[in-house]
Amino acid sequence: MLRIDGVTKRFGALVAVDQLTLAVPAGAVHAFLGPNGAGKTTTIRMCLGLTVPDEGTIDALGLS
Repeated sequence: MLRIDGVTKRFGALVAVDQLTLAVPAGAVHAFLGPNGAGKTTTIRMCLGLTVPDEGTIDALGLS
């Protein structure tokens, strides 16, 4: 299970991810699609713990 709740990430004045909320059930397959600069890589980096969100929470497999 992956749960993203109200996640925002800013880089200076640039808002890369704005109030993202998403729930992916265990065993489900999802894809991130969007144009360059839409925040896809930033979102994945936050899910992996490589980037810390400025707001909101991310829980993956019961870990925050």
